Amino acid sequence: MSAPIVLGIETSCDETAVGIVRGRSLLANVIASSVEEHARFGGVVPEIASRAHLEAMQPTITQALKDANISLSDIDSVAVTAGPGLVGALLVGVGAATGLALGLDKPIFAVNHLAAHISVDALTHTETLTPTIALLVSGGHSSLLQVDDITGSITKLGATMDDAAGEAFDKIARVMKLGFPGGPTIDALAKTGDADSINFPRGLTTSNDWQTRPFDFSFSGLKTAVARYLEATPDYAKADVAASFQEAIVDVLLLKSLAACKASGIDSLVIAGGVAANSRLRAVAEARCQKVGIRLRIPVPGLCTDNGAMVAALGSLMVAAGRAPSPIAFDADSSLPVTTVSV
Repeated sequence: MSAPIVLGIETSCDETAVGIVRGRSLLANVIASSVEEHARFGGVVPEIASRAHLEAMQPTITQALKDANISLSDIDSVAVTAGPGLVGALLVGVGAATGLALGLDKPIFAVNHLAAHISVDALTHTETLTPTIALLVSGGHSSLLQVDDITGSITKLGATMDDAAGEAFDKIARVMKLGFPGGPTIDALAKTGDADSINFPRGLTTSNDWQTRPFDFSFSGLKTAVARYLEATPDYAKADVAASFQEAIVDVLLLKSLAACKASGIDSLVIAGGVAANSRLRAVAEARCQKVGIRLRIPVPGLCTDNGAMVAALGSLMVAAGRAPSPIAFDADSSLPVTTVSV
């Protein structure tokens, strides 16, 4: 018997995304982004995002079915992001997924957006890393997790105390007038800069921090240091600032991640989330993990940012693990904790 087909819907922020998987095989991954509508505001506007989801949902589902070369009647289960995220945006996806599940008389899995980011690893690797340390880095989240079972056992080791890494990228890009989103622009600009030219601070890395908050992150001090440098240096070299700023973030993320691996005795690391697409993070992670014998897995860049494939992947893993589906009536939770894999 072939593996079940799962359709996943993701609407936690500004991407209306639908993915379809059969077991661990990706059949379709369609994303309709509203980022251009938010760019002139320098960040995501929740009301605009919600309206964009409403407009894009039906055509995105239609295109995903076409790409997968299947019909709605072929769907065995539906999965949807129930949180965390923008509550209005989440409700659009939850409403669409619930309607599909009711109409098709199929089970629905209301899953955690953050766990889904980690689950997308299943679409590119046949071997399941269990347990593993997971570094989750995106515009809204920077967390270190111990994943013993992606379908039901995730322990939070640490998280950001202020700005997330992706948020810091966006804010510094705004100060440097580089546009929104800031991550890809800074990544590209940094390639021509000198990462050692400016010694920006590494947050929460003093000896006391390692004793009291070893796996937590803080990027607000770094953001302030960059802003002050720009103000004090009118003729600054943009590429050098971008490279030095990026290096500070990458350095801290990997220092903490490898420390978590060492403390837990776990020899594998998964890096996921939008910032995982950063070329410098990927290169340094590969070099440092290889040096200390840690197995590293990072999704291909196209599966790092928010997408429906990751939601479908987690739904598929839930089915394979024999997890019970969600009730047909459930609430979207904008602050759903990462330890709650499904609702």
